[in-house]
Order: sequence, then structure tokens, then C-alpha cells
Amino acid sequence: MSVSLGLIVGFILWFLVRYLAAGIYTINQNERAVKTSFGRAQRLGNSTTLNDPIAQGLTDEEKARYTYPIVNVISSGGPYFKWPWEKVYKISIATQTVSMAYDPETPEANQNGTVLEAVTKDQLNTGLTGQIRYQVDERNLYAYIFGVNTPIVHVMGYFISILRERIANFEAPDRTAASPEQSDTAAGMAGISINDLRKNLRDLNDRMEAESTTSAARYGIRLEASLITGIDPPAEVESALAAINTAHNHVSSDVSLAHASADQKIVLSKRAVEIETLKVQAELEPLMALAEQLQILKDKGNNALEAYRRSVKMKLFDNARRAIVEVERE
Repeated sequence: MSVSLGLIVGFILWFLVRYLAAGIYTINQNERAVKTSFGRAQRLGNSTTLNDPIAQGLTDEEKARYTYPIVNVISSGGPYFKWPWEKVYKISIATQTVSMAYDPETPEANQNGTVLEAVTKDQLNTGLTGQIRYQVDERNLYAYIFGVNTPIVHVMGYFISILRERIANFEAPDRTAASPEQSDTAAGMAGISINDLRKNLRDLNDRMEAESTTSAARYGIRLEASLITGIDPPAEVESALAAINTAHNHVSSDVSLAHASADQKIVLSKRAVEIETLKVQAELEPLMALAEQLQILKDKGNNALEAYRRSVKMKLFDNARRAIVEVERE
């Protein structure tokens, strides 16, 4: 009887420790969790990711393919409890950074995950270096945990395919040239895609971030930033690009100097015209004033005008040393 009682007590203690005490768990601050009951995740009604803003960037075809239920997300804290038939999946939502050349399935690929190769629009094989920052999106944990096998593999492949497509078709932003000469110079540089890429890294990064916004709806991972830091062409092309850049800089410098000289001449010409105009106005003002005075004298009568003429004539004679007077012969 005592043996049977001991077995019963032992079983009860084993059950309490194995299933009840072990069912208590906590969630760290940078973690979120999803609980399943008999393998089914606890869902929030019939809501799906199509009802969430993360699905706005999906096409109609993609919406039919990437439709996931919205599950109940357990926030950080605790202690929480689960029954033996329940299972808890803990996921870190901390922001992570990896090299854009990282291959989760083959780490030794892409020069051990350091350099990603891509072909430009002028058929040059370039090496890209940089990083991407990503974070598990807790609004679509179902896709990350249950919907996709190894989501990071899909996300990296998705990102790299977009990046290579952008590199192959990249064109520098259209910035209107200030003059026809600058337009001709820019047209001469249009085919140098590596130079365009290097000068517009920020624009390229912004485009990559904009085109990667649907990754959360697809795989449950949100790409936060694309940081392309280096674009290296083949060694035999680097020297040629350096020479082209040097020549382009010289041409740009000469064009800028020519424009500055022309602007200066235009300004000086405008000032010269203004000065001559002021001189003419200064000479014209006394004549206009004299004409007005003569008109006033004429209006007062012929005698007044004749008296004024005689007065002026006498002043001229006073100031003259010699006068030549015409005398009529008899």
C-alpha cells in the first residue's frame, strides 16, 4: 500500500514539475511570442494581413499569394503560462545588420559574404559592398514563423534581385543643365554608369528602400535601410574611369570659368550703358530747362524774347577778348 501511495505521489510531483512548473515562461524586452494550441496559432478573428497597411504595396497577384492570418502577439513581460498541449515561439524583434553580400545558405559565397557582384548597363561587372538593416515585423509573425521556411534566405534573395535590377538599369536623376554647353558635357558622360552610381549612392539607397517596402507583407521581415558604401569596377577599368573623370572635371572647370567671364562682361556692359545714359540725361536736362525758359519768354511777347537775346549777347561780348562783326557794305 505504501509503495502504491509513493508511486502516486511521485507521479503527481513529476506531473507538476514536468507540465505545470515548466509551463511558466517570460518574454524578454526585445522579444515577441506566438502561442499555438495543438499546432494552431492563436488568431485575432478572421483578420488577415490584407487588412493591415503593410499590404498596401502588393499587387493583386501578390495579395492572393501573400495572405496570412493575423495572430495574437504576446508582448514582453511575464510570467506567462502555457498548457502542455501549447507551444510558445519566441522571436527577437531587435534590429539586425548584415552584409548585403551575405548568403545564409552558402556563407562562403560572394567572397565569404563581403562583395556582391552586379552588372551595370554598360556591361561592366562591379563589386558592391555595404550593409542592410532589417527587423522582424511583429504585425506579420505568422509569415515569419509558419508561412516561410528560413525567411532571411527569401529576404536576401528578394533584396539582391531588386538591387541587381536597379544596378543594371540605373540612370542618374535628370538635373536640367544651366546651358547648352553643360548639356553637351552631361550627354558625353551619360554612358558611364559606374560614375553615375558612385555619384548617386544616396538616390540608389533611397530607391532600394522604397522598392523593398513589401518585404514585411511577403516574409514578415521589414528592411529598414540599404547602405551601399562602395562600388568597385574591374581593375582594368578603374584607371580608365579615373582618366575620364579627370577630363570631365577639366571640361566642367573650363565651362564654369567661361560662364563666369561671360557673366562678368555682361554686368560690366550693363553698367557702362547705365553710365552713358546718365551722362546723356545730365547733358539733356539744361537744354530742356533752357527750352522751357525760352518758351515762357516767347509767350510773354516778342519784346521779352528779344531783350533776353540781347542780354545774353552782351554777356558774351563782355567775356570775349575779340569780336568779329559783319558790316554791310553800301
